[in-house]
Amino acid sequence: MTPPRATVRLQLHSGFTLADARKWVPYFAKLGISHVYTSPITRARPGSMHGYDVVDHGQVNPELGGEAALRDLVQTLRAHGMGLIVDIVPNHMATSTDNPWWHSVLEFGRSSPHGDWFDIAWDSIDEELRHKVLAPFLGLPYGEALENGDLTVRHDAQDDRFYLDVYGTRYPLNLDSVRAAGLTDPAQLSDYDPATKAGRERLHALLERQHYRLAWWRAAPEEINWRRFFEISDLVGVRVDKQEVFDAVHEMILRFYEEGLIDGVRVDHVDGLSDPIDYCRRLRAALNERTGRRPAALQPHEPYLVIEKILADDETLDERWAVDGTTGYDFMSQVNAVLHDPAGEDLLTELWETIARDPRPFSAIANEARDLIMLRHFPAERLAAARALHRVARLNPRTRDWGESAISRVLWDLLSVFPVYRVYADEQGWHHMDRVRFQHAAMRAHARIRQDRDGDDGPLLDLVSDWLGGEAPADFPSPEREARCEAIRRFQQLTPPLTAKSLEDTAFYRYGRLLSRNEVGADPALFSMSPETFHRRCAARARHFPHAMVATATHDHKRGEDTRARLAALSEFPALWADTAEGWLNRHMPSSYTPAGTLAAHPADLYMLLQSIVGAWPLLLEPGDEAGLKAFADRLSAWQQKSLREAKLRTSWVVPDEAYEGACERILRSLLAPGNDPGAPARQIADFVARIAPTGVVNSLSQALLRMTVPGVPDLYQGTEFWDFSLVDPDNRAPVDYEARAAALEAPDSNDPDALIADWRSGRIKQAVVRGALHARQSDPELFARGDYVPLPVLGFRGDHILAFVRCLQDRCAFVFAPRLCAQALRSEAGDDPRAPATSLPRIDPDFWNTTSVVLPHRYAGATLRDALSGRERRVGADSILPLAEVLSDFPVALLVG
Repeated sequence: MTPPRATVRLQLHSGFTLADARKWVPYFAKLGISHVYTSPITRARPGSMHGYDVVDHGQVNPELGGEAALRDLVQTLRAHGMGLIVDIVPNHMATSTDNPWWHSVLEFGRSSPHGDWFDIAWDSIDEELRHKVLAPFLGLPYGEALENGDLTVRHDAQDDRFYLDVYGTRYPLNLDSVRAAGLTDPAQLSDYDPATKAGRERLHALLERQHYRLAWWRAAPEEINWRRFFEISDLVGVRVDKQEVFDAVHEMILRFYEEGLIDGVRVDHVDGLSDPIDYCRRLRAALNERTGRRPAALQPHEPYLVIEKILADDETLDERWAVDGTTGYDFMSQVNAVLHDPAGEDLLTELWETIARDPRPFSAIANEARDLIMLRHFPAERLAAARALHRVARLNPRTRDWGESAISRVLWDLLSVFPVYRVYADEQGWHHMDRVRFQHAAMRAHARIRQDRDGDDGPLLDLVSDWLGGEAPADFPSPEREARCEAIRRFQQLTPPLTAKSLEDTAFYRYGRLLSRNEVGADPALFSMSPETFHRRCAARARHFPHAMVATATHDHKRGEDTRARLAALSEFPALWADTAEGWLNRHMPSSYTPAGTLAAHPADLYMLLQSIVGAWPLLLEPGDEAGLKAFADRLSAWQQKSLREAKLRTSWVVPDEAYEGACERILRSLLAPGNDPGAPARQIADFVARIAPTGVVNSLSQALLRMTVPGVPDLYQGTEFWDFSLVDPDNRAPVDYEARAAALEAPDSNDPDALIADWRSGRIKQAVVRGALHARQSDPELFARGDYVPLPVLGFRGDHILAFVRCLQDRCAFVFAPRLCAQALRSEAGDDPRAPATSLPRIDPDFWNTTSVVLPHRYAGATLRDALSGRERRVGADSILPLAEVLSDFPVALLVG
């Protein structure tokens, strides 16, 4: 068993358990995978489909099969020379009464053994919440819920305990409060009957004595007194910075590592922690300390540790992080951007601005969304940060006259322009990169402040910057040091959810220039990336984080990797797409969304719907297939509702507008009504998709090959070795047909390039690229793990259409050839008419390359190389030049090895 060479990410739940994963280990091994990489295995809320709502860190989820099933899986993995990496969730747990730690806090409050294990502000300035936990889980305002009988006291005869029933969930009643109320006999329950005024008064009095205050769910943004995961009140922040909490959260996982059951971990939402860098150091040390006690065969290998972290386009992890890298969102954005044609940007931008009736750039839309999220979703967290800063101000006579309202105003300006998910100041203040990023934000905030002609908050902004890390807290005496550290923590734990919620869950659904760039980890304002920049990023990863994960699909992606690859092809057809999209908007939609009494759907929403239909259209779906079209429409309907509500413009999760959503739904169904008539929308869409699909497929294959060959550990998201035309969750977590994938791998023609190209719609060609590249990695793991990354010189006028590089270690080399922007080479007999059927295959016409060639190292002059993907041999010229027309003559991509 080797360190991670290639992983497969599996989403575990009751419908796909550890035993199910074990069944497909032989298939993963044949594909070339070295490690299975699972979603969290700890016990989660019953029925959880993802495992991030943990209720017990010390138990393998029984719904997954428990510890016995885990050991069976590992036994099978080891028998195939494979290992296991697991996802862990140190940042938060479920606010479920099934969670014993949380249950204890609800029952005993601050005196609970776990009272300080969660990130709860017990000393609230709100007297009604002092020493209490807000429990915002009621479907109605508290008084209405009380009158409706939603809250009732019941008795458990088996435990001889009274408890509170809230919509069928049992909440503990503190024993002292029950005794103080004189409630000793089940016969007294009628005295607490909410159907009577006296009963409600007694019940209310009893509830006021609890260590929690039940509240309407809509009270959470303003009233919450504990840290949540994003704005999700079902998930409470954990104080993993405390050693006893760290030990309890990790005890089982560290034991599994020591026993050799797992080989590493992926840390979820690391930016939510109070000090992520210190946490990673402690976790690395804890893993390292146990390495020597692992089974002998595993001791030579260091633990694998990666973090789920979003990096801005110009952001990298610095030297303080004791990790192998991130989980690969940065690569996912880079490889997608390099497959976009910059020549299409202006026309597609103009098209979007015309259709949306909004000329603003993405940055303006993102800023607007950020202000909304600050106002509506995180007012309590923002207020807590402002109060923490105000405490710092009050501790110094020079600054104590700055009021909380002024500090809150400046904090708003700073948060509005903050450029990254977070910085990482500690007692020593900012690191040099933190200083650069914070000062950039402060400069932009000063610009906003200068627009206010009736105030002067500039000096206060400078002070706030110092308090948040510009000055090292360690240089100040206690209690000012503690106050500054608390202000830093509050600020740094606010910016990640604020950024994620405003960008990924709001602005990405408002701005639709080209949806392939609206992806987790990407910046929609960055339309494309040059090959030179892409090569620099890959080379930098080789130098600094050669074992970071590289991914193109995840359980959190907005669109499947092949959906994005097809949409990227629109950048090569901007005029064709503009004419087609405007024609559809004009021809098919007005009559569909104006029945009496309904609202008109906004063109921006319809344009994003059209992109989603085109991007996700299944390759084998025919416009006359009624059942197939209905299934596709159902998937799109779920996406559309989520998209509209996340945008928070014309409907939302909080206040759904069913009339508006219904108007959009009718358009969706009309577009996907079965019809083979040339004028039928489904027929027109199918013909257009057929026109651009081969270009999207070449993009997909290039993307897949690059993921398998650039520096880093390639991660294969479950099932994506076939086409992945999924949409946002839960669509991207659909069951995987592994029977079909295993059968395809064993098919007699699975190594025949001509057969695979002829059958390209099935997805077997993509599986062949994945398998061929993974087998090459398997044959020489050190080459791909430690080899240099060097772009190859390209001669000829088609040089911008190829990503060519060599991975080289000592005298061993692997040459990678991934085409880009090759729509011209895939022209069908239909020309540019989207209404005519396309006849092209995803095979690049050799004439397209003309004389464009790649220069190999001189020692390869006259050498014969083998394509690890197609099995064909290629002869290098005596001048060490290799023509691309020959390299890519019978397969869309190539990986040449000696």
